[in-house]
Amino acid sequence: MNHLLNHAPALLSAPEWNTPLLLVIALITLAVLRHGKEAAEGAAWAARLFFAAAVILAGAVALAGPMRIELAAWGPVKLALLADPLSALMLVMVSFLGIIVTRYAVNYLEGDPRQARFSRWLVITLSSVLVLVMSSNLLLFTAAWIATSLSLHQLLTFYRERPAAVTAARKKFIISRLADACMVTVLVLVWHGHGTWEFHELFANPAAPQAGVVAGLLVVAAMLKSAQFPFHSWLPDTLETPTPVSALMHAGIINAGGFLIVRLSPLITQSPLAMNSLALLGAFTALFASVIMMTQTNIKKSLAWSTVAQMGFMMLQCGLGAFALAMMHIVAHSLYKAHAFLSSGSVVNLAKSAWVPVGRPAAHPLVVVGSLAVSIAVGFGMAAVLGVTLQSDPGHTLLIAVFIMAMAHLLWTLWSSSMRQRLILRGLGLVVAATAACFALHAGFEHLLAASVPAYAPPRSSVEHGVMFVIALLFLAVLVFQSQLPSWAARTAFARFYVHASNGFYLGTLFNRFTQKFIA
Repeated sequence: MNHLLNHAPALLSAPEWNTPLLLVIALITLAVLRHGKEAAEGAAWAARLFFAAAVILAGAVALAGPMRIELAAWGPVKLALLADPLSALMLVMVSFLGIIVTRYAVNYLEGDPRQARFSRWLVITLSSVLVLVMSSNLLLFTAAWIATSLSLHQLLTFYRERPAAVTAARKKFIISRLADACMVTVLVLVWHGHGTWEFHELFANPAAPQAGVVAGLLVVAAMLKSAQFPFHSWLPDTLETPTPVSALMHAGIINAGGFLIVRLSPLITQSPLAMNSLALLGAFTALFASVIMMTQTNIKKSLAWSTVAQMGFMMLQCGLGAFALAMMHIVAHSLYKAHAFLSSGSVVNLAKSAWVPVGRPAAHPLVVVGSLAVSIAVGFGMAAVLGVTLQSDPGHTLLIAVFIMAMAHLLWTLWSSSMRQRLILRGLGLVVAATAACFALHAGFEHLLAASVPAYAPPRSSVEHGVMFVIALLFLAVLVFQSQLPSWAARTAFARFYVHASNGFYLGTLFNRFTQKFIA
């Protein structure tokens, strides 16, 4: 068990932080209470202030260890912040994304009469996310969770004259309220079972009579927040919103579900059923969304379905207990997706989202088999060197197998064009370098988050081994499917499947009809 689970973080009293906190609030208020472009510039300066504070706090955590900053208390209701490696990592990442998004929004909405309103809601949304990641108790966490959703709704309905934007925002609003209901119910159950909402007290004794119900509700809330199947269609439909909102939502806010699982992992791991459900539904969402993503010809639609798939894979990682790996995934995906959305005006990578790669024949079966063989040798060889075996950690072994399939795809994409010696060596070098980098980064994140994220490697039942085997086969099936797309695309049955897949198998349409009836 780690430091946070065994001991309360060092407590810093309110007088030490009230003055600088009030100063920060005053500066941010003055920055955003302007008009037009000045308000947008003020929002950008507020984001810079957030980032500076995040860096200072991260440095303090690195030097002094985890700390709890209590600003005020009214009986069991405490306004307190938790600064530990996990919250510091998220704080730096979110505030850095905030700088990029707010700066981009300055020119993006220049001249729009509603720019000041947009900038204020953007700062409020960013502030809510930052409070969420720094909350030291479940009550403040839930309040920030709800505030993030409500403020995001104001951004999603910025273009109220666009029917598609309003419909998508309504759909998101309904799903978010379901997630909020789960969190409020958890608040009641946790208070009834533990008599406290403070994380360090809950984590020190996570077992309770209703622990399974709490874990299940937390998993449902996370799945709803992170656009998991079957509640996923709202995310691809929100592209009518301004691009800075898409970037912030796909790179930052969508990660709230994953952060919930990681932060409250001591409570969720009390229920093997909740963990297995999380892994299975996450894997299905990842594969389902990946197939649909390959049918999209609109680059922003493709990016949106990519986000659904990535969140599904992150949930799979959490369900298997690879919490540090999930955090590495969150950071990498957030940085990539923010850049992708803010540069989505470029069509250079449009062909990558096509169902049939232009000018590329189907991979030869020998190339596929050879690519898999090389990737398996490199991936499991490095895992063996690091002491990861199927018997000791089957969950991590499954994730290594999925990574191996990704490396196999990289290889056959390269080798299908030519089998010259230069390309063969280049492919081998890329696989070795990528595998080494992935293992090194994973080890780095595990070391960084050792004081915040508990280790989870329970004994697996035969049913769990069977579930993991099925998940591996599903990923392998999608891999083979992708390699043979060009040769299958001309078949009539496949063309019909393409049409259905490009429309998301109509689940979004059905949800839209329900939304319109529900709101009307």
